[in-house]
Formats: sequence, C-alpha cells, structure tokens
Amino acid sequence: MKSVINKLIVLSLTSLLFTSCSAIESIFKAGMGVGIFIVIAILAIIVYIISKFSDKK
Repeated sequence: MKSVINKLIVLSLTSLLFTSCSAIESIFKAGMGVGIFIVIAILAIIVYIISKFSDKK
C-alpha cells in the first residue's frame, strides 16, 4: 500500500513540474517576441534619426 501511495505522489509531482515547465517556456517565447519587437523599433528610430540628419545638407 505504501508503495502505491509513493508512486502516486511521484506521478503527481512529475505532472505538476512538467506543466510549470511548459508555462515557463510560453513566458520565455513571449518575452523573446517582445524583445525582437523592441530591437526592431529601436533600429527603426535610429535609421529615422540618421535620415533626418542627412537631409539637412
């Protein structure tokens, strides 16, 4: 009986850990998307500023 309870506890803990890992994976994927968007936005601003300075000639 003790063995069955131990197996159930291990199984439930393992399933909980795997779902938390997938949740963290989703958070990192979303963070990566936001990071890429921010980098592209900053590059666009830099190109805009450079083009404004080069037009003054």
